[in-house]
Parts: sequence; C-alpha cells; structure tokens
Amino acid sequence: MNWAGFAAAEPGLAGTVEARFGAYPHHVLATLRKDGSPRTAGLEARFLTGELWLGMMPDSLKALDLRRDPRFALQANPGDGTGMGGGDVRIAGRAVEVEDPRTKAGYVREVEPPEPFHLFRTELTEVVRTRVEDDKYLVVEIWQPGRPLRAVRRA
Repeated sequence: MNWAGFAAAEPGLAGTVEARFGAYPHHVLATLRKDGSPRTAGLEARFLTGELWLGMMPDSLKALDLRRDPRFALQANPGDGTGMGGGDVRIAGRAVEVEDPRTKAGYVREVEPPEPFHLFRTELTEVVRTRVEDDKYLVVEIWQPGRPLRAVRRA
C-alpha cells in the first residue's frame, strides 16, 4: 500500500506521522547490507502526490542496499525527544526504484535535488507511533495493511 492508501485508511495517524517527519529535514533510514546485517544512514524523506519518496545520491550504499533488498525502516528524527509533537514514529516497507523520466522530473520540480540521484517510492508494511500518555502509560499504535489500527498501552 502506498502513502495515499494509508492516509485514507488512518487519516489521524497519517497526519501525526507527516507532522513528525516535517518537523526536521533529516531522518534515519535502515537498510540491509549484503550479509544481512543492518545499515543506518541519514536521509531526507518527502510526502508528495500521495507517495512517500526516498531520494539518494548516485551509488550511495543505502541506494545499492535497496536495489538488492528493498526492505527498509525509516525513523523520524526525534529532535528534542519523543515527548514533543506526537511521539516517536517509524515506517517500514519496501522501496521501489523509479526510473520513469516523467515521474523523476515531477520530483525534481518539487524538491530540486542534486542530480543525478536515485528515487524510490515506498510500499508500506507497517507504521508505528510510540508515545507517553498522561505521564503514566506507554502507548504504541501499530498499523499494517489490511488490519485495524491496534493500540497497546503499558503502565
């Protein structure tokens, strides 16, 4: 499912997630290396035209990782901490490289990235928000395609 599908299914959570990602330009992307171990790297993510886009420098390790194995996790920059602005948010899914010149040209018009670049659109498999409620409960909201939003509360 793409970002638009998620936002239609869970508009409140989608708005919170977009706001958390919009609070800071740089976030943390996790990919898988050739040997299967995790790699983390900084990244700017964009929500445009109903998609979550990941743009990267040519032949960056994260781009090469995603070409080989499209699974990723993306963590919003916590900034001053997860207590502010909606808590901690994470997105997991698969990244699909976009080669279509018209699609890339539209992205360039909106974002003005340094060229050349790799562009990936995302297919979401999970969105998670973790927050503290009433200074007493840890609340974890979990969304996965085809399932209702779950909330787990721990004292």
